[in-house]
Amino acid sequence: MNAWTSAKDLRIRLQKLWDRGRLLSARLTAEPLFPLRIPLKYPAPRELGEGYGAVKDWIDGLVRQGKTYELEWREINHRQLGRNQLPVAAVFQQPVDAFNFIGRQKQVEDFDALCRRILGAFPNLREWLARKPLAVLVHAENWSRLIAVLQWLQDHPRPGIYIRQLEITQVDTKFIEQHKKLLSELLGIVMPTGGIDASATGAAGFEQRYGFLAKPARIRLRLLDPNLYIHGLSDLQVPADEFATLDPPGVERVFITENEVNGLAFPGLEKSMVIFGLGYGLERLSGSGWLSAKAIYYWGDIDTHGFAMLDQIRRYFPQTLSLLMDLRTLTDHQALWGSEQAPLNRDLQHLNPAETALYDGLRQNRWAQALRLEQERVSYTCLNAALEGLRSVGIRSTDFNSGSCDQ
Repeated sequence: MNAWTSAKDLRIRLQKLWDRGRLLSARLTAEPLFPLRIPLKYPAPRELGEGYGAVKDWIDGLVRQGKTYELEWREINHRQLGRNQLPVAAVFQQPVDAFNFIGRQKQVEDFDALCRRILGAFPNLREWLARKPLAVLVHAENWSRLIAVLQWLQDHPRPGIYIRQLEITQVDTKFIEQHKKLLSELLGIVMPTGGIDASATGAAGFEQRYGFLAKPARIRLRLLDPNLYIHGLSDLQVPADEFATLDPPGVERVFITENEVNGLAFPGLEKSMVIFGLGYGLERLSGSGWLSAKAIYYWGDIDTHGFAMLDQIRRYFPQTLSLLMDLRTLTDHQALWGSEQAPLNRDLQHLNPAETALYDGLRQNRWAQALRLEQERVSYTCLNAALEGLRSVGIRSTDFNSGSCDQ
């Protein structure tokens, strides 16, 4: 089977240019793409002599398909066959020739119409359109609504409302949610600098970045002492700004644990509450100044990320102590060790010497590769022993990590 360039190969070559967006982007730039010359792989003199009939069929195939391209010929002088003309390149003189050859002319017409409409409203989107021409077609049915959103925000920068409150024809909350990434790219170009909070990035930061009200961050807590229940309620979830003013009367100890089930199953304890489910969202607590007057205990996984979260909460509340995040707890639960997917390997500034030694051992794989002991694998007996130590030595104990873990 010969490897000479066929009409099918030409279509594949043009399709690759289409898939890279180059054929469309050239319509918006000064790139001199046409006439577009595509070199052909043609028969060598030996092949010409050995298979003249096959060569003739190859040429006939190119000629038959050549309604939208011109063939560039070269004279080849063969020792036995004499002078012969062989096609060495296909030339598409105009863009329409190339688009018709791969069946894309209708899409090109749609692209041109969309670009005229978009640029009529936002001329400064030309570079984006040229850089992402295929995205113009992918979102062809949405451009009326996308343009409407862009125009509304230009007229109402940083509106200070929920997206749900937008009054734009045929634009609902779901449309905005589904197109946050695309809208962010476009708004980053068309909005004035003062209309953008550059510190907020990604889909999660969309509301803050463009001045919408965001779903408030919430904090979940359980009061562990029935005497402290609020109107009979022990399990509460409140917005972070309301939590900042809460300061439940009688609470002297605050436990923080990442795992939700651990928070739900945390044992009762007088004058105490537990906060859970924040993960790395511990900054939500940073505005709650009343926590500075409490004894705080953080219980996380014994892994590099667990210690990073401990380090994080100590930035806001330096008095925080760790709970069951020590070497004895780790070794007592060896049968339940697991592994981290993506361990950290950076210095942490807010750990005490024992915690630093354990953290360093973890990131240096001293006991096992990417070692992790998840907090929910620590026995309930061990937890109760640690809390019993707190009951016996007082509110602000600094020596309860290594309670008896008899299992």
